[in-house]
Amino acid sequence: MEGAGWGCRQTGSFVKLIPSGGRRRHFSWLDPRLLWQARRNDLIARFLSDPSNDERRRWVAAQRERAQGSDDLIIDRTDLDSARFLVLGDTGEGDESQFALVPPLLESGKDTHFMVICSDVIYPAGDVNEYLKKFYSPYKDYAKPIYALPGNHDWYDGLNGFMVHFCGAEPAVRSPGRNWILRRLWRKAEKVRPEVLKRCRELRPELEGPLKQPGPYFVIDTGSLRIIGIDAGINGRLDREQGEWLRRVARHSPKPKILLTGKPIYVDNRYYYDEGSIEDGATRVDDIVRAAEHNFVAAIGGDIHNYQRYPVRVGDRTIQYIVSGGGGAYMSATHRIPRVDVGGVEEGDFRCYPLRGDSLSAYSKVVDRRFFLGLGSAYIPPDEAAALMGRRLGIDPSRPADRHKRPRRRKEVVARLPFLRTLRTGRGRSSLEPFFYPLLSEVFDWDTPPFFKSYLRLEATESKLTITCYGVTGCAEHEKNPPVEDRVEIHLDRKSPRA
Repeated sequence: MEGAGWGCRQTGSFVKLIPSGGRRRHFSWLDPRLLWQARRNDLIARFLSDPSNDERRRWVAAQRERAQGSDDLIIDRTDLDSARFLVLGDTGEGDESQFALVPPLLESGKDTHFMVICSDVIYPAGDVNEYLKKFYSPYKDYAKPIYALPGNHDWYDGLNGFMVHFCGAEPAVRSPGRNWILRRLWRKAEKVRPEVLKRCRELRPELEGPLKQPGPYFVIDTGSLRIIGIDAGINGRLDREQGEWLRRVARHSPKPKILLTGKPIYVDNRYYYDEGSIEDGATRVDDIVRAAEHNFVAAIGGDIHNYQRYPVRVGDRTIQYIVSGGGGAYMSATHRIPRVDVGGVEEGDFRCYPLRGDSLSAYSKVVDRRFFLGLGSAYIPPDEAAALMGRRLGIDPSRPADRHKRPRRRKEVVARLPFLRTLRTGRGRSSLEPFFYPLLSEVFDWDTPPFFKSYLRLEATESKLTITCYGVTGCAEHEKNPPVEDRVEIHLDRKSPRA
């Protein structure tokens, strides 16, 4: 209970870090203007035409022409025999829920060599001028390189802001798309304000050439591990050139590998094989990950705003498929994850944060405040919520103290509200559920502890990779010593590359 933040005695020091500038600092998904910015280009890409592949080709070609990296877009960190780095996803709301991660992140990252943001650096639409508030200000005291992989929201301005800030590219001068109809409908990228860019560079000076991010997809080569980051665009698709690059950089090194992506492959008890489809249509990203000769040990994706881990047996080895999207934006509910039975992974093998009972309790608190005047009639306390989830799924609650709790009858009724019930699978599943529930998560965003955010710390030696998930509550007592919510150790073994 304490580690989840329910007994929070004092709000953390992060509130002093938030630059208010005399304006309201809350990022609200109830703001119609923000919702329109976030949805306009998404709807065009899904139902009319997605320009991501063509635009990505153009950006990468321009980067190679400017000699910002090698042809294989490799950042050489082979000087690191033991590599330590942070991974967090879906960060950029710029309000309390993002800044709550900063103190524990700096504490855990004191001895790390770099950080990678995995998906959606800037909400709602990747605006080039919002990087000051939502990237540079939060992480100004992390003195090591920060790399990133774009998410769908970063693509809603044609990737302009992302490429300017992470890759040093020249700003786009036109809207994306081959035809004039798409260019007319597409929300245009904002023009760079010189004074904002100047302040950004003051807070985090540009990296030197060898350490600079060469493009929207790249490799970080350490002494013991190869980290491959891909750009899955808006709809989870890779252009042909990126697909060929991915096969090449996976095949040409015997090192153990981690895939980082903006779209997770296993999430919410489902296997998204088509997520990461390659333009040539012959293969999917997961085909490359599963090939034994490529020696992948983990695939980590953002986009879903919580932590999940699926240890999937592939042949004679196990690949850890991880969701790491709890880096600052609204929380995606875990209480809607059904009892796990996907890809050979059973419930006992699965890990998530927040725990399902804590997720149900947190959401019920927001429902009670928004729809029931905050009188407590719709609030389900954490112990009763854990017992309810255990009964729903036929599992024991994770906390021993919750296993003998009997929920009150009226709390069982509250848990059946459409906002709070578990997602259904199979025949009873509504076709609207995948669209309805993510929208609810946005609307039910909150900005007071406990936050249930998370990030990863990874440490790779010659023989072992350790992945640790830290929970972030926003409570003062957890800033210096964030609770460890999950940890997995992976044996590393070099294999001969395929000819």
